Amino acid sequence: MSNKLTAYSLKLRKRVEIKDPKIVTMKNGRKAVQGVAAEDPSSKVFRILGDKEVAAIEKQIG
Repeated sequence: MSNKLTAYSLKLRKRVEIKDPKIVTMKNGRKAVQGVAAEDPSSKVFRILGDKEVAAIEKQIG
């Protein structure tokens, strides 16, 4: 896994780096990363995490 946290931006139609990432818990109990696109601060991005990814990404975000 790379050090950069990425998500697909629907607005920009490409994969972008997540700036100011936060881990959120959805209503169904799954975890996701929410932030803004580094290239366009007005574009919000959201990435749903798999069970195996959660621990590594929580450690990466801090």
